[in-house]
Amino acid sequence: MSVCMEETKTQKKQKLLFLVTEDWYFVSHRLSIAIAAREAGYEVAVATRVAKHADIIQKAGIRLIPFELSRRAGNPMLEFWALVKLYRREKPDIVHHVALKLVLYGALAVRFANISAQVNAVTGLGWLYISNNPIVRFGCPLITWFLAHLLNFKNSRVIVQNPDDEELLAKAGVLPSRIRMVQGVGVDTDKFLPASELKGPVCVVLAARLLWDKGVGEFVDAARDLKQKVNNVRFILVGNPDLDNPASILEETIRAWEKENIVEWWGHHKEMVPVFHSAHIVCLPSYREGLPKVLIEAASCGLPIVSTDVPGCREIVRDDYNGILVPKSDSVSLSNALLRLIEDPDLRAKMGKRGRELVLDKFSSKHVILKTLNIYNEFIK
Repeated sequence: MSVCMEETKTQKKQKLLFLVTEDWYFVSHRLSIAIAAREAGYEVAVATRVAKHADIIQKAGIRLIPFELSRRAGNPMLEFWALVKLYRREKPDIVHHVALKLVLYGALAVRFANISAQVNAVTGLGWLYISNNPIVRFGCPLITWFLAHLLNFKNSRVIVQNPDDEELLAKAGVLPSRIRMVQGVGVDTDKFLPASELKGPVCVVLAARLLWDKGVGEFVDAARDLKQKVNNVRFILVGNPDLDNPASILEETIRAWEKENIVEWWGHHKEMVPVFHSAHIVCLPSYREGLPKVLIEAASCGLPIVSTDVPGCREIVRDDYNGILVPKSDSVSLSNALLRLIEDPDLRAKMGKRGRELVLDKFSSKHVILKTLNIYNEFIK
């Protein structure tokens, strides 16, 4: 998407470096912003683990720097000093760190590398508060305090995606002048368009990395219940396990659900528009989110949503407006909410129309790109 307005043009060629763990995540969640920054006059690069998306990144005119940080517990000192060396070599004017681990490492590394400005997108903060790991739970206050200290560095901006995270960081001591609200990563509303409902069975889709804390277990429990009550309904999982994540669901568990005839597993889909056009309802019963892209895309496609009343989800789903919110970890309430939409096509249509309007008003790529470029431009002297 081209965003070449006068207020976003830089006065000189500034070097902007993104730090992202995985190349697929950069393509999915930050590439449109990087392209817009390049078109606005920035020299843009991304440091990330290179897997399958190098061609996409390079064809977009973004310089690709292979750089790998373990998503599990690696050697913190080795990883940190590797990052310092990268920053000293590249000498960016602005670095944009994405997700909690990279914010923690990167916000400290800029001091050792004498980088003048940083943007920290705190997208994984909720993990600290839903983890059952006793070490994480015990260390959460210390991590939050340390994070707040790092985020208050001069010439630092913190991007949060929902009011709950904004409040949490403010209570931890992050200065309000440092915090910027950018709700989500945006969606191309010209691509994610509504379509007429398909005739036949009602299809309920959960599209996400297949992790327990995405509420997949509750989704399966609700599907098992509804299969006994309703004919002509399908429950579909779209996505794959993420074995680098301790909350990942094992493939054999998913295969067992399939054998029970509870769910269908479609795996990962690169193009989500055909998936949404096959769906009647989208469901994401997560325990906590930043602001889930899949729900913005689903709403843009005019689909009603059933989700949990937790940070991130309730920003895109307005209860009884464009979807239904239920308590987290409550498969009975989830089942009841899904049943309400399964049995009422008029309600599905009404909520889907409202969701599309909401995305056009607040969550389009254009909104997100302009807000992000304005943050970068705060550092231009």
